[in-house]
Amino acid sequence: MPVKWLSSDSLQLGVCYYPEHWDESLWEDDFRRMKELGLSIIRVAEFAWTIFEPEDGIFAFELFDRALDAAHRHGLQVIMGTPTATPPAWLTHRYPEVLNARQDGIVYRHGQRRHYNYSSPIYRFYCERIVRKMARHYSGHPAVVGWQIDNELNCETNEYHSEADHIAFRQWARNKYGTLDKLNEAWGTVFWSQTYTDWEQVFLTRPTPSNSPNPHQLLDEKRFVSDNTIAFARLQADILRECAPNQWVTTNGLFGHLDNHAMNDELLDFFSYDSYPQFSSLENPENNTSLRDRRWSLALSETRSISSTFCVMEQQSGPGGWVNRMEMPAPRPGQARLWTYQSIAHGADMVLFFRWRTATMGTEIYWHGINDYHNRPNRRVREVGQIGEELNRIGALITGRKFIARIAWLEDYDNSWDAEFDVWVKPLRRQSRETWHKALQERHLPVDIAYMRENTTLEQLRQYSVIVYAHAAILTEERAALLDAYVRGGGTLIMGARTGYKDRRGQCRMIPFPGLAADWCGVTVEDFTLCNPNYPAASVQWNDGETDETPTALFNEVLSVESASVDVMATYTSAYYSGGVALTRNRHGEGSAWYLGSAFTEAIVHGILDRIVVNSPADGWVELPKQVELAIRGNIVFLLNYSHEPVWLNFLEPVSELLSGEERNGRVELAPYEVLLIKR
Repeated sequence: MPVKWLSSDSLQLGVCYYPEHWDESLWEDDFRRMKELGLSIIRVAEFAWTIFEPEDGIFAFELFDRALDAAHRHGLQVIMGTPTATPPAWLTHRYPEVLNARQDGIVYRHGQRRHYNYSSPIYRFYCERIVRKMARHYSGHPAVVGWQIDNELNCETNEYHSEADHIAFRQWARNKYGTLDKLNEAWGTVFWSQTYTDWEQVFLTRPTPSNSPNPHQLLDEKRFVSDNTIAFARLQADILRECAPNQWVTTNGLFGHLDNHAMNDELLDFFSYDSYPQFSSLENPENNTSLRDRRWSLALSETRSISSTFCVMEQQSGPGGWVNRMEMPAPRPGQARLWTYQSIAHGADMVLFFRWRTATMGTEIYWHGINDYHNRPNRRVREVGQIGEELNRIGALITGRKFIARIAWLEDYDNSWDAEFDVWVKPLRRQSRETWHKALQERHLPVDIAYMRENTTLEQLRQYSVIVYAHAAILTEERAALLDAYVRGGGTLIMGARTGYKDRRGQCRMIPFPGLAADWCGVTVEDFTLCNPNYPAASVQWNDGETDETPTALFNEVLSVESASVDVMATYTSAYYSGGVALTRNRHGEGSAWYLGSAFTEAIVHGILDRIVVNSPADGWVELPKQVELAIRGNIVFLLNYSHEPVWLNFLEPVSELLSGEERNGRVELAPYEVLLIKR
């Protein structure tokens, strides 16, 4: 779907605003100050269903009419949110079947948000009605430029077990398989006498004695949730296309059990993401070697894979937390600006801060916005003003420019969803993804996340000289053929343990590991073991003269060379398989395929990168420390210092810095959280 971007020829900066939370006497001053800070767009209404429909069938638009008219008087554009993430109490009380339920059948009740299910015909009726009423009412408003569908689809929970969901899943399975014989075959129900003999016996996964449902059924359940979520979004997108054809359509988030690529292609003008870099500090606070907020660049790369032009609908601007969880410290001076440029560097053409003023009531009273409760100027306000001034000056030079990377980390939804439940594969994927990203960041090598999809072409893969497809347990014949052609054509493909042994159903193939990847890898797996504290991972020795031993992680496969074109790059030096083959490189056509019988460690990744000789775009003109991220959009290089300490750069030739307008040459100090934009 071609992008419809009806906003500006410059990069837009905005903020999320909730007029229903504030006395009307504050609106005019709020909008005036937004414009003074360089903001040009606001998002409203995504949680305001009871304002628009206080009673069943009684509609009221007056409050938002006045708010939008006031925003328009101050030159602000508006993104309208459809309010379906928060069904009103009169609806959930009268029709409890619209509520979602846990796997054990316990119903989620009114009192938070996202407590509904997508399958309920009653809920769909009410959603269609409110969206149609709002679209017709605001399609001609001069301030409204676009719509956000719902809010963060599959946030809070991405599992659905209401009665309506069981019925919908049963129909989904019937449409997919046609007969129970085919369903039983796909789910392997002959195991443990799970065979179904009537469609009424088919449900979403339910509680089991050891909390271990049928894995093939569970994989299909996630596919169903994705399809069902997209169908729910389609209800709204179709109405918006019909009733508001001159306004663009997006939705926000990046949450589980949802094929965001398919949703974007089928329904949206562009995708939107909510960027809260301090979440990365919560994931593993004991890991002092992680990249912390710098890791958020990987999530932005994933967003870019969905939509090359995208919006950050919520950009963290203050300390974050609900009243009972997720406490985050205040961003240090300069961090909010750094994170904004992080989003822009990775492809955002529109960024809205969350939120204008911190809520004084409700669950998010600690999820701080630009302004504090008291509404007086603070350093966050001043920092946003600096960002606004800068982007109003140079934003047009950035908008629409493509992020440039020659290395890709390859993903697909089947493996992502399957690995959630597979305790052998899940930790490998997490370890290797984090390790590769850290190593590439330290070497200043920009990376894309690319997705293997049904419509992925060889030309799309060939734009990358190196692809890492680390632990693709599920490997279909079609994807195997595509990867084979990529390597034969001159590409470098790098894979890790547990590759290729499952089919699309999640069932194991009765062929030697690594299954369909064996041909271009030139190896098979002769032995393997999970590693844990009682059975530590082995070390490996490089076979080209390097004397230092290198650790592996989590899992060890012993490889057997099956082709004369294979070079053994490293062998195990410990455990009972000492001397066994650990890492290989196979010359296949014009390219090469690397296979590591383990999860990737930093030392192994750096060793591979040394041997395939991948040069950083910084080479030859600037020397950068590890603390600085390098990202490129078109001819603009972003240099971002994530450290709380100043660092030194060394420019080997004079360069023009866009934000300051100054020429930089030789040694240059980059302050903590400082940003440079270099035009090349």
